[in-house]
Amino acid sequence: MSQSPTSTGDLLAATVPMVRTLNLEFEETGAERAVLRLPDQPAYHNHVGGPHAGAMFTLAESASGAIVLAAFGDQLGRATPLAVRSEIAYKKLAMGPVTATAELGRPAAEILAELDAGARPEFPVRVSITREDGAETGEMTIWWTLRPNK
Repeated sequence: MSQSPTSTGDLLAATVPMVRTLNLEFEETGAERAVLRLPDQPAYHNHVGGPHAGAMFTLAESASGAIVLAAFGDQLGRATPLAVRSEIAYKKLAMGPVTATAELGRPAAEILAELDAGARPEFPVRVSITREDGAETGEMTIWWTLRPNK
């Protein structure tokens, strides 16, 4: 399932207030890849003038949520997507706007097969955070589950 950036972005902005707070921009949202951008905003800078680590974490986590929603949004009647755990590495100094690109770490069909079999699947979403010059400033893996609705 692939949704337009507007529909997925509008849904996340309506249900996740931090998306609105940080003014995240949805550049691409689909079941294969999601790309979100954090504009350069002085209110969210750190002590060296770049985006605060917490803002970058939220950007990456939101990109992971966008791909999960695009890939599994048609399953919301029977399962609730939930972030389970995450790990982030800050690799280079980030300055200016940054972009997060998320990709599923397992095929969606495999995850759905586990859900169909009555399991509560867990799966990674890998996110790369880059500056405008293309340098990777961070990487994050967020583990999600699809919790069956009771």
